[in-house]
Amino acid sequence: MKNLLPILTVLAAIAALWYVAVAPMNIRGALDMAERGGAEVVPAESIARFDRSVWRLMMDNPEHIAAGYALERPRLPTPGQVGAELWKTTGDMALRGRALSKRSLIYHGWITLQSTLWGFALGTVLGMAGAIAIVYSRVVDMSLMPWAIISQTIPIVALAPMIIVLSSQVGIEGRTVPKAIISAYLCYFPVLVGMVKGLRSPGAAQLDLLRTYSASGLQAFLKLRLPASMPYLFTSLKIGIAAALVGTIVGELPTGAISGLGARILIGDQFGTPLAIWAALFAAAILAGVLVTLLDVMQRVTLKRMGMQT
Repeated sequence: MKNLLPILTVLAAIAALWYVAVAPMNIRGALDMAERGGAEVVPAESIARFDRSVWRLMMDNPEHIAAGYALERPRLPTPGQVGAELWKTTGDMALRGRALSKRSLIYHGWITLQSTLWGFALGTVLGMAGAIAIVYSRVVDMSLMPWAIISQTIPIVALAPMIIVLSSQVGIEGRTVPKAIISAYLCYFPVLVGMVKGLRSPGAAQLDLLRTYSASGLQAFLKLRLPASMPYLFTSLKIGIAAALVGTIVGELPTGAISGLGARILIGDQFGTPLAIWAALFAAAILAGVLVTLLDVMQRVTLKRMGMQT
């Protein structure tokens, strides 16, 4: 309960600010709808309204503010509208046995999840391998780490189309592999940095003690460095899985895909359906939360079995 109360307080504050923001964001649409319905609005001309601030329009037309909370295509939907759309495309379709319908966000979430997991696995392997090389080789440390840092300065939005084009040029068919590569690109860096920090966490006294026992380098790695790196690794994995999901969604945007949460966001933008965009965004956030929670459970179980956490 002590952990739940702060979370609920933050969510309540976000919801309150959201509801307050709906009125100025949707007032122009509400006035346009009222004008088409024959109601009196101030000013009467749409061009004149365009030149006025939303705050002035709200002061001149207070009776039309409420209509902005019920628009079919709002610029900013209310949390209730987003929740209703999310339920309609997930829970309601699941209850009707249409969870795998192409109109269901469960289906699109599964498509995105597959590429995310492949990219997460690839990024984790690359990150851990790079971290081990950096810790045990000064040459690799001085050469690889700067390039790893520089790679993160390249915008993923610009890099994603290049990866997709290069993948097609080398004969990689389908969209799963390019999306997984983009996902791995965002994932490997947090794992690399966290694993390097973890492998270097044992003190000099601990390493010297193993040397007095004539422990080999492999034994020192397995008995000391690797166990000591577990808390750092799981922390970086939780960051990496969220980054991998973002990479997959970004990778779905320039591919022309019709399946996946990124595709739903793009299609919603093209057809002017904000509710579909917001529902897909919330579905992605929920999916990320589930993945991070699963890793957190794995961390607690692993560290408890290792005697690091009660």
